[in-house]
Amino acid sequence: MSTDVRVAVVTVSGRAATGEREDVTGPALAGAVRSTGLDVGEQRVAPDDRAVLAGLIHELAGTHDLVLLAGGVGIGPHDLTPDAVEACCERMIPGVGEVVRAASRDDIPGASLWRACAGTRGAAVVVAMPGSPGAAEDAWEAMSSFIALAVEQARGAGGAR
Repeated sequence: MSTDVRVAVVTVSGRAATGEREDVTGPALAGAVRSTGLDVGEQRVAPDDRAVLAGLIHELAGTHDLVLLAGGVGIGPHDLTPDAVEACCERMIPGVGEVVRAASRDDIPGASLWRACAGTRGAAVVVAMPGSPGAAEDAWEAMSSFIALAVEQARGAGGAR
């Protein structure tokens, strides 16, 4: 995988954002990303708030090649991450959500209900994935083989041949 990919990891959790609980997902996901040779330039925690998430996506997509948002992809009323991603991205990448769901479906029956998704904003790839540490790590493992290609294509290089 190309090591010049700038990655931002955002944990989406109202309780972690207020300090009510420790963020364990962000560090776990960042560790998984680093284990594949990429540098995580920024780690943040954000509440389940569509406007806040949209602002973060706008900001981080301007300075990073890959923005990973872990949490808020369920079907509950506070699960707003996919809505923010879809509102902010110019083009959606449906296959990434399919891969994320498939990565955990055997172990987590409710994985089929996840609204994991991905899209591009400018030259950045933005991914919404589940928020539990294990599921986020599984999602990263499942997409790590092709995510550099997605970033390369979003940058305008390496098109399909």
